[in-house]
Amino acid sequence: MARQKTSPLENLILVTSKLPWWVGALLALGSYLVLHVIASRPLTPVTAPGQMGDMVVKGMMTTLAMFGQYILPFAFGIAALVSGVNSIRQKKLYEKVAASTDVAALNEMSWADFERLVAEYYRRNGFQVSREGGNGPDGGIDLVLRKNNEKHLVQCKQWKAYKVGVQPVREFYGVMAANGAAGGYFVTSGVYTDDAKTFVKGLNVELVDGPKLKEMIGIAQKKPTASMNQKEVRQETTAPVCPKCGIEMKKRIARQGSNAGKEFWGCSGFPKCNGIRPLEESPSVETTSAAVQTTATSEPEKKNCPICGTELVLRQFQSGPKSGQQFYGCTPCKKGWPVEQQA
Repeated sequence: MARQKTSPLENLILVTSKLPWWVGALLALGSYLVLHVIASRPLTPVTAPGQMGDMVVKGMMTTLAMFGQYILPFAFGIAALVSGVNSIRQKKLYEKVAASTDVAALNEMSWADFERLVAEYYRRNGFQVSREGGNGPDGGIDLVLRKNNEKHLVQCKQWKAYKVGVQPVREFYGVMAANGAAGGYFVTSGVYTDDAKTFVKGLNVELVDGPKLKEMIGIAQKKPTASMNQKEVRQETTAPVCPKCGIEMKKRIARQGSNAGKEFWGCSGFPKCNGIRPLEESPSVETTSAAVQTTATSEPEKKNCPICGTELVLRQFQSGPKSGQQFYGCTPCKKGWPVEQQA
């Protein structure tokens, strides 16, 4: 089926509607102000035969600006309205899936709603999300994520009755390499074959199937409440003094080891003083305090890529079951290795 042709104005509305609604509103206001100034500019009378060409050009610009000062703001305003409606619809869709008890909700939605759902998930996890929007359920790269000056690509596949094989995943990885993406997420409402799972081992590609996506949405839904409770606890907690030097301590987070991600009291005079206290006085914390001290004071070991020899960069998974866990990644090779294993 041939693709229906669209006018430049329709394309402008379509592209702008993929941006945040406030961007479209600013474009509408800015385009009106600029074009209104041009349209209101009086024409200079011709005093010499050589000025006729300039007068014609200025006259054409004034005429175009006269119409454009209404057409462009209208187009940008429509795009801002569409973007706002999509944003509200996207949030409601996310809340509905988060409240559902099984994966069936993913299969009941259209491929466009499935793409919106995935976009909302990554937006809530701190990414700047740009919807590329393919021409259908298999239209190519669907989302571009940006965070910490890094670009990640997302491919959405709402396959209800089929397993995603290795070929689409291999093609997606090729697109990632061609675009210089730091990582990628292949998301489906179905499941993946064993060949697809084997292919991504050691690569900076995360496969997200239907059950995993439902689990990720549920975890992300609980994060705001959990973070608010932690904030309230922190405000009520009084900082103890260091057992070694006697000065006030600060809350720190273990970066590596079995206690990675856990909080503990660390001396504010670190690195001159490495005194620590467990956050909660309990036997389990006491027995692991030495491990926390070791991980807090040690620097990550430098490693080189076994393929190209480039120094590996310590990165962190942004989502999924491994969210928060660190790994060594090679930017040129687009591959990663666990922190615990030797690269």
